[in-house]
Parts: sequence; C-alpha cells; structure tokens
Amino acid sequence: MAVVTTPPSATEPVALAAHTTLRLGGPAARFVNATTAAELVEVVRAADAAREPLLVLGGGSNLVIADSGFDGTVVRIGTSGRRIDRLSDGRVQLTVEAGEDWDEVVAHTVANDLGGLECLSGIPGLVGATPVQNVGAYGVEITDVLVSVDLLDRESGQVRMVPAAELGLAYRTSVLKGKDNAVVLRARFALTDGGRSAPIAYAELARTLGVEAGDRAPVRDVRKVVLELRRGKGMVLDPVDNDTWSAGSFFTNPIIAEDELPAVLERVGADVAMPSYPATEGHVKLSAAWLIERAGFRKGHSARDGRVSLSTKHTLALTNRGSARTEDLLALAAEVRDGVAEAFGVRLHPEPVLVGCAL
Repeated sequence: MAVVTTPPSATEPVALAAHTTLRLGGPAARFVNATTAAELVEVVRAADAAREPLLVLGGGSNLVIADSGFDGTVVRIGTSGRRIDRLSDGRVQLTVEAGEDWDEVVAHTVANDLGGLECLSGIPGLVGATPVQNVGAYGVEITDVLVSVDLLDRESGQVRMVPAAELGLAYRTSVLKGKDNAVVLRARFALTDGGRSAPIAYAELARTLGVEAGDRAPVRDVRKVVLELRRGKGMVLDPVDNDTWSAGSFFTNPIIAEDELPAVLERVGADVAMPSYPATEGHVKLSAAWLIERAGFRKGHSARDGRVSLSTKHTLALTNRGSARTEDLLALAAEVRDGVAEAFGVRLHPEPVLVGCAL
C-alpha cells in the first residue's frame, strides 16, 4: 500500500470531549474517522512517515485527555464487520473489526446463542481496546476467550497476526497498554455454541442468578443480570445520568506482595475483615473500592465545587457532574490516591490511559 503524506479526511480542530465517556478533553488539531482497516493503516502510516503526533481513538471509555487537547492527528477507529465461523464440537470463532461497539458485539453473540462473552455485557468502548486492557468483569477476562489479533506494527509498517499468548495478557494490562507502537485492527474470540454461559465464577453474579459457583446458565439470563448489576453501579452509559460520565473503574485493584500484607492489616485494625484475593505467586489482590471507602471517601464525595465527584453508586468511578475540566478530575483522583496511601500505605494506580496529563 502506498504511503501518503497527508492523512485522508482530515478536518479542522475537533473537541475531543465529545469522543470520551468522561466528556472531557481539549481539541485535536486534526481529526480523521477511518471507516475501513485499509484507511486506518493508511492514516497511521502517513502520520508516522511525517513524524507527526498521532492518537488512535476508540470509544473513549478508558481515556483521560488533557484540557489542552492533542496537538496532532487523532484517528478514530470507525471500522465495522463481524464473522462467525462454526468449527467442530460446539466450538465457534468470532472475528470482529476493531471499530465495532463492544456491547453490541456481546449482544450479537447472545442473540446467536454463543457463550463466552456474556459476563462482559455493558462494558463501553470498542472491540479493539479489549485486548489492550485485557477487559474483565464478573469473573471473565478477555484472556479467557481471545484467540489472536491483527496488529499494525508501527515500527515496521507491516500488518501481522499475533496469537493471544504473545500479548502478555494480565490483570487489566497487556504488552500493548501504555504503548503506541501497534494498532489493533481486528480480534478473534473462541466461543461455544448451545446457549450456555462460561462457568459462573463471580459470587455476586452466581447468587443473583440462583446458581452455584462453577455452574453454567443460559447466556440470555446472564447478560440480563449483568446489565442489571452494572446499571445499579452506574456502569452502563446513560446520557442523562452523570454517574455514568466516567471512565468506568478509575483505579485498578492493587496487587501487593504477601509480605506487605501484615503492615496493611495492622493499619486496618484487628477487628476489621479486609477483603483480599489470590493473585500471582507471592502476591495478593486488594479491593480498591473497599480501601477508598475505608479511607473516608464515600459514594458521591465531591470536589471542585461539585464539578467532579465519586459516583453516587460506586466509589471506583470518578465522574464529571457536567461542568468539569480534566484538571478537576485529576485533582479528585490525586486526593483519593493520597488518602488511601496515607490511611493504609497502599498506592492506587489509574486504570485509564492518560493523554497529555499525569497523575
């Protein structure tokens, strides 16, 4: 494919706040909506050849953009296309272009009685972002179902298929996260036929479904319950509900070494049961939401004259109440992070990607 010197379809400055779920972010110098994988590759190659700053934008659901915006080209992934290949023994491979809306894809699999993605219902964003973040919810992560991705390698300019095993998928991360040397063009997922879910691993979900942990349930029932649970926490996008003007969970659950746990428990107090979970060998995972609340930050805690607040439904979501700026959100995030560190000696880390700003 020929390399062009000017990205096609470039426009005048565009306010990026309109393209993030936080409704925050300054202008982009140029904005391109790439509707095919070929156009996306062309735009990225052109910007790289010109050594021009480039931001690849998906659904904007896991993104915090500075008030100053982005002084370069922003290319929005607007690609579409899905294909279901039925293999053998009830196995199915789903191939999806990176620009497809994630929840619409999950709904499509459920409507076709395919199991594997139902616990990931209601998560905002596009398909291309899911392997980058190793998106997960209610006991299922992308690593459980991902087969491979097609990547544009920005260093070589070549497109190649990369197996999931080479992506370094771990808790809310991958070798792609925090880097800009590759662009996901499409992803492939291994699903099952027959309308039954993956084994239910999340206690709250199992309890609500009325099944035992490890059981399977009808995919339609699981999707319905997951959406209900997420709505109750303000985690399903709603244009009239400021509790959903967020980037989802702003902080990851901290993972600490086992030998650090006694010091944390000492600060918590002997009479308080702190939740903790097994993690990688020699480590434990703590609940960020529990630490935030125990550090004194309740649901709805606000700052900057009420321009930003913790969600009134879930302390892990930092929300724009309608008139915020990115600097307001980061100030609240720093207040929460520092409060948890002071109370328990545990440092929280942001889950969203920060562009042009830092915490």
